[in-house]
Amino acid sequence: MYKFGVIRLLFLLTVFQNALALREGECEVCIKTVDKFAATLTENVKNDPKLIEAEFKKFCKGSKNKENRFCYYLGGLEESATGILGELSKPLSWSMPSDKICEKLKKKDAQICDLRFDKQIDIKNVDLKKLKVRDLKKILNDWDETCDGCIEKTDFIKRIEELKPNYMGRSEFIIPASSNL
Repeated sequence: MYKFGVIRLLFLLTVFQNALALREGECEVCIKTVDKFAATLTENVKNDPKLIEAEFKKFCKGSKNKENRFCYYLGGLEESATGILGELSKPLSWSMPSDKICEKLKKKDAQICDLRFDKQIDIKNVDLKKLKVRDLKKILNDWDETCDGCIEKTDFIKRIEELKPNYMGRSEFIIPASSNL
């Protein structure tokens, strides 16, 4: 009877552990950002959590969109309300894989794994006339360009068409998931 209880307890623990594990596609922003950040670290920085935290704050200064939101959640930005950088820096110093780091971060703040990258479309093949104005503005914003005096949709399309040759080397472009294409 005692063996049955122990086996049952071990089974329940295994099921519970699997429920906490990340599923495919979950925490995509976290995993990719942690991998990208870890690749920038030098060998002497990788072993010191305090240096990792300082480097992460530098890394976050140049972040945009979802990576910037991830940095905000961890406390990598000056305007961050909270800071759980230790939950990133210590496991990184132990060479823990990014998916395991993100599992730990998810336990601290579930919002971290709610972040999703915007869907990508090929700017060369998209019909700009079918996009919403906010999507056209997003294209210009991601290119770090402005459209002074643009009021109507055709103004934004004209500006994008003018700038397109400068950015044709970039094969894909991010458009928000809310777009209806």
